[in-house]
Amino acid sequence: MKKSLLWCLFGPVLLTSAVWSQAAGSDAQAQAVAALEQQWLKSQQMNNPEALAPLLADNFLQTSSEGKLTTTKAEALAQATTVKWSSVNYVDVKVTIFGNTAIATGGFKGKGTDTSGKSLDETSRFTDTWVKMPNGKWQCVASQDTPVK
Repeated sequence: MKKSLLWCLFGPVLLTSAVWSQAAGSDAQAQAVAALEQQWLKSQQMNNPEALAPLLADNFLQTSSEGKLTTTKAEALAQATTVKWSSVNYVDVKVTIFGNTAIATGGFKGKGTDTSGKSLDETSRFTDTWVKMPNGKWQCVASQDTPVK
């Protein structure tokens, strides 16, 4: 009887504590992925694809706003060199954690030129899928951009 009473009294406290701890861990992971998204933005601001390389998984998949699919990290990094950005910004970035997977969504606004010198003025929404790898580091495994008119 005493054990039942103790569980009734302390069970909810322990359960609440476990849920709060899990939520705090999820917040920390979301902040870590949001920081990686900011590193990605910085690589674009500096026109430096090499800074992007450690963030992408080797088998990274990317669907561009034009519908072009790249299927490797090397392809995506080569594609990143085809635009010289004069200004880029992310807006409304949100990260949701699902265990060892994170989904980051946000808006992209950028101006620049392509390799032929053609001016670009791009506004799009993106969805990036991040996975916490066995070594404990987050890497982006897929990215998709949709143009916004």
